Amino acid sequence: MLTKEKVKQRVCDAIVEAQPFIRSVAESILKEPELGYKEIKTSAKVQQAFTEMGLPFTTGHAITGVKARMQGGKPGKTIAMIGELDAIINAKHPMADPLTGAAHCCGHNIQIANMLAVGKGLQATGVLAALAGEVVLFAVPAEEYVEIDFRNTLREKGQIRYLGGKQQLIHEGAFDDIDMAMQMHVEHANTETGEMGLGTTSNGFIGKLIEYHGKAAHAAAAPDQGINALQAAMMGVMGVNAIRDTFKDTDAFRFHPIINSGGNLVNVVPDLVTMESYVRASNVQAMIDGNKRVNRALRAGGDAVGADTIINDLPGYLPMRNDSTMNEFLKANSIPLFGEDNVYYGAHMAGSTDMGDVSHIMPVIHPWVGCIHGVLHGADYSIKNDDVAFIKTAQALAMTIVDLLYDEGQGADSVLARFKSVFTKDEYLKTLESISQ
Repeated sequence: MLTKEKVKQRVCDAIVEAQPFIRSVAESILKEPELGYKEIKTSAKVQQAFTEMGLPFTTGHAITGVKARMQGGKPGKTIAMIGELDAIINAKHPMADPLTGAAHCCGHNIQIANMLAVGKGLQATGVLAALAGEVVLFAVPAEEYVEIDFRNTLREKGQIRYLGGKQQLIHEGAFDDIDMAMQMHVEHANTETGEMGLGTTSNGFIGKLIEYHGKAAHAAAAPDQGINALQAAMMGVMGVNAIRDTFKDTDAFRFHPIINSGGNLVNVVPDLVTMESYVRASNVQAMIDGNKRVNRALRAGGDAVGADTIINDLPGYLPMRNDSTMNEFLKANSIPLFGEDNVYYGAHMAGSTDMGDVSHIMPVIHPWVGCIHGVLHGADYSIKNDDVAFIKTAQALAMTIVDLLYDEGQGADSVLARFKSVFTKDEYLKTLESISQ
């Protein structure tokens, strides 16, 4: 039987050898970005890649998700390597879709590439035979919690239950046969050699759809006959701004609304204003308490001018919690690739990811890899170090899978022995239903 070191070397060599294939898929996805629950072409690209790799797969998970399986030489635990299919909206990014404004300036195409690269590495001669368990390559939809109106329409039609892709996958049972999961995410690179930021914690949030209903009237001749819904919205947002200093710094509170519709004609008093927002915080209780206070301020804006305020709170994402045992395996595999000074535990992140939901049910790691110029979601986003993005990261993750499944899967057993879930699946779904009430 191959030694663990030999297995890892074959994995790393295979990832380098597969680079033309890996990077071509990443480039193809970059050129045709799609938003969440609309990733039809991207899903097809992943299916084609799995077909070329000779992997069995299933489709239709949360509409566009694709799930491939790789069997080890012996039975054991199942590890998912996840990549996200969707893009974000930034019409000013040079690779943005001219029609939709969608752009891969959050690096999800790099995630898909790493998922495939890990799979290619594990397909090296003799590797899977040396492992006990199964690896699932899982391309998942709709991580970016955007177009809330559109997704809520899907929800109302019964096509989805939850707005986030991994939430919907949990609901559908797509994680029922998985014991632990991992994925990567890009971030700004502070060094030329790249960094491996071991994931720690992040905010969760509650999604919000807000409507102010007023009364139309001529804006110049009869404003006294109208009720200005736009003024109500502005006062509601100002009300939230007025209470910002009452939130604890340790809760990392965030409220950042956008106005989807602010009126129809300049000479008509706006009678309907629609908004979207999140209430984010570092823990569930702060999310719930903060949301109640935000709603009170938003309603006060409507009350001030006599408008009706309708707030539809939707299940958002739970805070992220990375598994410490899995992180230690990843750290040990990353140091030879990145250098000890470039492997570190990251600070708390005020943003959110639906991987946080998965982390409440099973062990998860979600490292942040420094390999890009510019800022995430920004027009200046671009890859700074291709080898870090497509080779080193995949090698570190694939070698971590080897540590978990080699030697009868003792590594995976040690992770599960130390892990304490926050929820069972049923408890999680009940919490999701109640958290926004």
